[in-house]
Amino acid sequence: MIRYALKCDRGHDFESWFQSAEAFDKVADAGLVACPDCGSTGVGKALMAPEVRPGRKSEKPLSLTAPANEREKALAELRRRVEEGSEYVGMNFAAEARAIHAGDAPERSIWGEARIDEARGLIEDGIPVAPLPFRPKSRSN
Repeated sequence: MIRYALKCDRGHDFESWFQSAEAFDKVADAGLVACPDCGSTGVGKALMAPEVRPGRKSEKPLSLTAPANEREKALAELRRRVEEGSEYVGMNFAAEARAIHAGDAPERSIWGEARIDEARGLIEDGIPVAPLPFRPKSRSN
């Protein structure tokens, strides 16, 4: 996975993840990358500052960039609230969500990771889930 800083032809900055550089080029050329602010599909890559991480012993990553705009600040606040107010269940998310829905596990707020087919199955079965716009910190680049 690769994260790109992007900018639309109307001047809005945003970021998005892609499977590869070739995947970005393919979907951008097809007009499938749209600005979350205005919907414009005139999107291109913008300059990015690298993210530098310390050695494994340190707990907090060093970042050369702070939240640059209101959207980034809101995402940082959402991440903080999710991490503080719910339990991370990792790749067991789908099984745990099903167990909670069925009453076989204690009801609580959880978050984690699921394969696309697992997430689709949860939705089809009427289990309330929503994608989060960030990845667990241990999996971020």
